[in-house]
Amino acid sequence: MNIAVLASHGGSNLQAIIDGCKSGKIGGRVCVVISNNGGSMALKRAANEGIPAFHISKATAPDFEELLLKTLQTHGSDIVFLAGYLKKVPTNVLEAYKGKIYNIHPSLLPKYGGKGMFGINVHAAVLAAGETETGVTIHRVTAEYDEGDILAQKKVRVLADDTPEALAARVLEQEHGLLAEFLAEL
Repeated sequence: MNIAVLASHGGSNLQAIIDGCKSGKIGGRVCVVISNNGGSMALKRAANEGIPAFHISKATAPDFEELLLKTLQTHGSDIVFLAGYLKKVPTNVLEAYKGKIYNIHPSLLPKYGGKGMFGINVHAAVLAAGETETGVTIHRVTAEYDEGDILAQKKVRVLADDTPEALAARVLEQEHGLLAEFLAEL
């Protein structure tokens, strides 16, 4: 299975996918990494692993949608995994990879999803609401943020003394495990 990964920042979930492929837990390989952020750590992680990596964004490519799709196809992508990718996936990519685009989200969707609900914002909202549990969700990607079919979830307990950063660290740890489990089953 050729896995394309789209990421915007740190790339720790990308690294979890790479490590799962290298260990044989995931039956596939990361065939290409694409980031909308030219300075992302995800691009550096890909380069360190010898994986083709590209900065493709609306700001740098007037033909962004076509270039994104062409890059995915050129590298033989079977599935597309959003690992901290903070942009909407263009319609042409959604159509070309219908049912084969997945996202990992740091909450138990449908709670705390949608526009603006990413990273530390999610964890701050969970704490502000007084939730006793949160977690991780893997879902299919659709034209709307975080509204696709839920395919896997893992719960994380919220502790009384949690800060958004402490909660984020525990959730991220569970993201890495759930990614490998989910992709191993595809």
